[in-house]
Amino acid sequence: MEIQQREREGIVILDLTGELTVGSPASVLREKLRQLAEAGRNKIILNLAKVDFIDSTGLGAMVVCYTTLQKSGGRLVLLNLNRRQLELLVLTKLSTVFEVFEDEQDAVNSFFPGRQVHRFDILEFIERQRQPGGEPGSSS
Repeated sequence: MEIQQREREGIVILDLTGELTVGSPASVLREKLRQLAEAGRNKIILNLAKVDFIDSTGLGAMVVCYTTLQKSGGRLVLLNLNRRQLELLVLTKLSTVFEVFEDEQDAVNSFFPGRQVHRFDILEFIERQRQPGGEPGSSS
């Protein structure tokens, strides 16, 4: 797994590429978030657009990162989940823990009280999946 770090309006965006699985990928993510939190960079967006697969250890790493940032007064939000990742969050009931966004600007805006934010609506997402064309890049 690769992690590219960038910033938008003072919010750290981590663009993840590859698989978030047991072993090095989960450890690398936990270590990166720990370093950011220690440096006072505790407002983070995880962009999962290029993540192919998340296993239970990868999901656990995301929960640890969420908790670490929350303890430091920060937040972790998720961006660009695919259908399988959303199903995993719903199945594990973590959809009630993580804030999920489809639009990067909405994710950034969520860190600023008073800004308009379009929250992710899972029912709206499912309805779009049923329409011809569905999810970009999907073969359904």
